[in-house]
Amino acid sequence: MTLASIFGLRVQQIRSLANWIVIVVPMAIAVGSLVALFLWSLDRATELRFEFPWLIYFMPVAGFAMVWAYAKFGKTAEGGNNLIVDQIHEPGGGVPLRMAPFILVTTVLTHLVGGSAGREGTAVQLGGSLASAFGKVFKLTPADIRILLMAGIAAGFGAVFGTPIAGAVFALEVLTIGRMQYEALLPALLAAVVADWTCHAWSIGHVQYSIGYLGGVGEGIGFHLDALLMLKVVIAGFAFGLAAHFFAELSHLASSAYKAILPYAPLRPVLASAILFGLVYYLGTTEYLGLGVWSPNPEDATIVGFFRPDHTDYWSWAWKGLFTIVTLSAGFKGGEVTPLFFIGAALGSALAGVLGAPPDLFAGLGFVAVFAGATNTPLACLIMGIELFGATDSVYIAVACFVAYLCSGHSSIYLSQRVGVPKTAAANDIPLDISVRHMRDMNAQAMGDLINRVRLRPIRTTANLQERPLVMTSHKLSSREVGMVRIYIKPREKAVGKDGWFGGGKPLYQELVMQAKAAGIMNAVAHHTHFGYSNSGKLQDEGFEIPNPDLTMCVELIADREQLEEFCRTHGELLKYKVIIYKHIEHWDILGHEIATEDALRKAAL
Repeated sequence: MTLASIFGLRVQQIRSLANWIVIVVPMAIAVGSLVALFLWSLDRATELRFEFPWLIYFMPVAGFAMVWAYAKFGKTAEGGNNLIVDQIHEPGGGVPLRMAPFILVTTVLTHLVGGSAGREGTAVQLGGSLASAFGKVFKLTPADIRILLMAGIAAGFGAVFGTPIAGAVFALEVLTIGRMQYEALLPALLAAVVADWTCHAWSIGHVQYSIGYLGGVGEGIGFHLDALLMLKVVIAGFAFGLAAHFFAELSHLASSAYKAILPYAPLRPVLASAILFGLVYYLGTTEYLGLGVWSPNPEDATIVGFFRPDHTDYWSWAWKGLFTIVTLSAGFKGGEVTPLFFIGAALGSALAGVLGAPPDLFAGLGFVAVFAGATNTPLACLIMGIELFGATDSVYIAVACFVAYLCSGHSSIYLSQRVGVPKTAAANDIPLDISVRHMRDMNAQAMGDLINRVRLRPIRTTANLQERPLVMTSHKLSSREVGMVRIYIKPREKAVGKDGWFGGGKPLYQELVMQAKAAGIMNAVAHHTHFGYSNSGKLQDEGFEIPNPDLTMCVELIADREQLEEFCRTHGELLKYKVIIYKHIEHWDILGHEIATEDALRKAAL
């Protein structure tokens, strides 16, 4: 590489960084300001609920109203965090700006009436919606909008928890399990730092947590490792991972159950409110409603209280999990992360009592480790633990987060999160880049098929063979000659013909498949490729994160030869100068009918 090319590359990098500063800084200031408004409103709503306990009886009305409003006016904003993650993976229609006011108002309303919810989801959606709006204002490319959305996530997360470095890493890590998205590293860090600074500039503070074990931060103890304590941390990390797994899975199951019971969405929070009222009556306390960070009643279970060495509580983590699942799965708005902090800190405090470990240390470990398992972001949670509690116990924090991440399986509170690298070698059969949503659907389908096979499988004894004949199936194979055409194009090519743009300038591969459907072609599919060239062109490689628009892809058509020839003649303008390959193939038809034979009966009896 010549000196001129090296210098030119550095100039391009400086120019790109300057462009990102111009875009990201005002976006982060806007996000930080909205997060400051949100946190202030949340504090006022929580104070009002404590001052006027009867506000919780408005929970059914508030829930009905917010879900109805989302269905009537929110439209795609209902997708929430999953919509933002989907838009980062596959940029499309963008994140609507109306998501910001909708989520801000409805989250504050949820806390005002006592819904058990958090605040991370709101902050991330504020960041994502504003980032998408800035991307449209600056007319960014889909690849740049993708980076800006990640910066928006970092800004919202960093500002709402006061952990800018964790916020930046979270935005890079949360999209894909086992793989970091480094292309947004600097924009995400810049956005998180600026948003957090803006939030503090509005005089909005954050709750301070401290771990007294080893004297806390600032004692100069440095690295510390106790073998017995480390074993206890590993055991606790396993429990934290299981808690994260069950929280995520039960949340998704509860959401499906609500939909099955009440197809009309606005009635689901009404049912949830009735369940929460019943739980409050049964327990005789409202301590599991709301955010759970603090309470004017010193006897209530709170996140801050779990860090006290004298605190003894073995079941608050389970009750808080139940309250949160009932609330959020029904359609109330907020986030899962602060309740996960509560669950983790409570579980850590309880395990400390069982294992004979420092309660404040294990509360802090659970605080970040359950979150790590539920979101599959162990590095971000490690950094968050260091930002919140200091680096003295960083070894224990790392072990707890990593073990919880491993033991939580391939579950997640974010269904749009994708599997980039399986957590263990035993899980290599999981398709790469499949979303958690699709993976759960596949598992449910496989489980359903297994249950059906077991349920329908007859118990074959001599007695029941005499009662009814065994039905066997005989299949007949017929074949006929057909043809296959493969057309090699680039993903970015548009469908341009004699009369201008077909279908509003659709990608060529989409237009070809649509035209094939209209022409009655038997099969038409488009295949993406990973490495290659076409028409003697240059070699192209697929990027890991950003699709390569110049890499060859293939459109495959299957039909009778005459049909394929007619299709190519009709759409000659679309196919000029393309590499087109024709191949003879066979189409097989499988026919079958049921028969019963004495020979089959004898074989089955054996």
